[in-house]
Amino acid sequence: MEGADEFMKYRSPLVSRYASKEMAYNFSDRKKFTTWRKLWICLAKAEKALGLPITDAQISEMESHAEDIDFAMAAEEERKLRHDVMAHVHTFAHCCPTAAPIIHLGATSCYVGDNTDLIMLRDGFDVLLPKLARVIDRLANFAEKNADLPTLGFTHYQPAQLTTVGKRACLWLQDLAMDMRNLQRARDDLRFRGVKGTTGTQASFLQLFQGDHDKVEELDRMVTEMAGFKKAYLVTGQTYSRKVDIDSLSTLASLGATVHKICTDIRLLANLKEIEEPFEKEQIGSSAMPYKRNPMRAERCCSLARHLVALLADPLQTASVQWLERTLDDSANRRISLPESFLTADIILSTLQNITEGLVVYPKVIERHIRHELPFMATENIIMAMVKAGGNRQVARFLSEEVHPLLEPYKAKMDVKIELEL
Repeated sequence: MEGADEFMKYRSPLVSRYASKEMAYNFSDRKKFTTWRKLWICLAKAEKALGLPITDAQISEMESHAEDIDFAMAAEEERKLRHDVMAHVHTFAHCCPTAAPIIHLGATSCYVGDNTDLIMLRDGFDVLLPKLARVIDRLANFAEKNADLPTLGFTHYQPAQLTTVGKRACLWLQDLAMDMRNLQRARDDLRFRGVKGTTGTQASFLQLFQGDHDKVEELDRMVTEMAGFKKAYLVTGQTYSRKVDIDSLSTLASLGATVHKICTDIRLLANLKEIEEPFEKEQIGSSAMPYKRNPMRAERCCSLARHLVALLADPLQTASVQWLERTLDDSANRRISLPESFLTADIILSTLQNITEGLVVYPKVIERHIRHELPFMATENIIMAMVKAGGNRQVARFLSEEVHPLLEPYKAKMDVKIELEL
């Protein structure tokens, strides 16, 4: 059966079950290797413009084959060569025989590898930022709608002073707005690695241009601009600094912490039956207990957010163990940690948008909880009144604690008029 072999091997649920097509494509082999080819074309165009013996025919040949990658041939070449970049150089050269001598001219593997990673990070942020903006918009609408709806506040998950449903949502909104700032800043701070050679000295390009420093600098500037970046990093080793990955993934981990807090709050409120996430007609809460309405979307967000937060450990450790101009023990780790962070952030934002678009509030339940606790909240007013009358606040607090248990038998008999006056 067509595609049956896909079920005979592990598939990451981040792709097969959760993430959007846009984010899954952003970290796909198709996107990665077509970007490699486009970067080789940019390099050749800039080298030609600056005087190297590269022809229009060679560039046209490369452009005509930028998309038609023979993945089977590339895999076989990599098996033989044990080098992914050279495998794709050979595969590209196979369909571009005229251009073969000038493909990857003067470049090191990180020219395509690192620059493509930076493009993927930039484009990944461009997928996430509109999603985060939509979540903020939906939650702002919810906060405005429920701005005046009183609800029991909690500190230490113990009943505290009243707040409103809308004000509580503003706590969530403020954190998300900070995440919006952080993601935008991380995206805008990204630069291009550029054309830096094998150890960041541009030595190979200086040789190609016979020691003309100005041309080498112009080559770097031209390729950076062609790739859609305003700036390149001034200094690199063979790779761009792996602290860049920390900056990117730390903002995503911080977003994960925000979403975990929001969705934990929603789960707690769902237990109190005050607020509920969207629950579809045919949705099953429990296979054994049909009355249950489990907050499965919020639970999914919390589960994935924990993974997102945990992934930050990878770039932190990777950056700390880079030896001198670079070491290859970053490669395998980054193949996993970079895509997974963005894929995970993608699905938690999509799920949170779904939640915030359909949050259900139960005012009568909220009112019942307020009435149950209102007599105890009156003790604060008692303290304030005693202090205003000249009493000692600490003594007043002690007296109010003594009053607390005395009120218990009469809570159910407190009428609305008294509650409103308090």
